[in-house]
Amino acid sequence: MTENKPDLGEKALSKVVELGINSQLDEVEKIDVDIRTDPVKLVQGKVDSVGISGKGLVMKQDLRVDSIELSTNSVDVNPISAAFGKIEFTQPTDAQAQIILTEADLNRALASDYLRQRMQNIKVQVEGNQQAIDIHQAKVNLLGDNQMTIKADLFVQDTGESISFSAIAKPFLQQNGQRIALEILSAEGQGLSLTFLAALLEKITELLEFRNFDIKGVTFWLQELHVEESRLLIQATSVIDQFPSL
Repeated sequence: MTENKPDLGEKALSKVVELGINSQLDEVEKIDVDIRTDPVKLVQGKVDSVGISGKGLVMKQDLRVDSIELSTNSVDVNPISAAFGKIEFTQPTDAQAQIILTEADLNRALASDYLRQRMQNIKVQVEGNQQAIDIHQAKVNLLGDNQMTIKADLFVQDTGESISFSAIAKPFLQQNGQRIALEILSAEGQGLSLTFLAALLEKITELLEFRNFDIKGVTFWLQELHVEESRLLIQATSVIDQFPSL
């Protein structure tokens, strides 16, 4: 984005995109879109840059993002649609993003109806044996220094046991930024082996992956992950296929 103030045309395009994003979210505290171009470039199907800044965005499955900053470089768009105030990409566009999730955001997601349903009848494979687990409650605490605690109450269907466990873990990225994994630093839980806990925590982290949530038209690849006290800072690249429309 340039330092010059946007003109009326840029403001109009930005407002249309803002309204489209708003229509796809359950809650929005604040969303600002800044599109930079000029009439000549727009006729040629070119936009200089797009910037999106959001605060308190709640997506369809009750995942709240405390803040997001996303920016693109030059974008190719459909000039006919743009002339009528609608931005349509003619090809997927790369963007850089910074996302912040708070401890409260993560625990809100874990308590949501969407994830509570997915935490029932989880199949955990350990040393060739499969067990079916119901997670009744899960909670995370972000400690800083790239460490977090996870506590959960679970029910083992095969034995009828109710078990509680807690673990201190360090998150790291796998599969080229497509998923988050956990290195267990310490754990407590009666009758639970470290192998079982590792397999169970892997299932829990799978539930919190972005691809399990409805972020229409946007695919994220995580580049860096930092656990700070009470918040999770994510640096990501993304591919945007299309902005949400009304």
